Amino acid sequence: MSKKTRKKSSNTTGKRVATKVARAASASTGKSATKTRTAVAKKAAAKKTTKKTTKATKAETAAGVRSKASHKAASKPLRREPAATVTNSSAIPLAEGATAPGFNLPRDGGDSVSLKDFAGKKLVLFFYPRADTPGCTREAIDFTRLKSEFVAAGTEVVGISADTVKAQESFRNKHQLSVPLVSDPAHEMLEAYGAWGEKSMYGRTFMGIIRTTVLVDSSGKVARIWRHVKVDGHAEAVLEAARSL
Repeated sequence: MSKKTRKKSSNTTGKRVATKVARAASASTGKSATKTRTAVAKKAAAKKTTKKTTKATKAETAAGVRSKASHKAASKPLRREPAATVTNSSAIPLAEGATAPGFNLPRDGGDSVSLKDFAGKKLVLFFYPRADTPGCTREAIDFTRLKSEFVAAGTEVVGISADTVKAQESFRNKHQLSVPLVSDPAHEMLEAYGAWGEKSMYGRTFMGIIRTTVLVDSSGKVARIWRHVKVDGHAEAVLEAARSL
């Protein structure tokens, strides 16, 4: 082979090799670019998904906080309400001079109390809204403190409310009360003596016990009635009225 032929052949072979190398490099570059684009697309998709998940998590967290706040607000203890005012008394008025309505109701200790138990004696019936509340406690303690003086005046004292017998017993034991405490959950005696009526508080009306005291004379007649009682000095005023009969 001549030098010219060998040179031509060498050039041709070199071109072919260069072409193959170029194609291989191009293919490699294309694959690399494709891989790069795919990786970028996956990364972008993953980032988008992460943002959605983060937003959802934040929303759930915020909802949970609101829910907890709601529960906390619901469990907040209510403020103590002031004493109610009376707007309308019982529909059954009891007048002084009328015959005292009969009754037979359970009392603390498991016994019962009847109007007949006090025949021939003067009787004080004090009706109070609820056992172991401040005003009712002071009133019951005052009548207990003066019990011996009432007895000396030939007068018995009985307290009445709508509380259960168990509640009356707890009230008695806690404050060492010595006057009988009658339970009238059905409001029969309360209504008969005009101690149950319409009351108003915070702009709403409701039925409840009106603090009332009734003095019955030895013949079974109503001698005195105190309605909308103010506790301070009340027991002393009732004692003076009993002595005057």
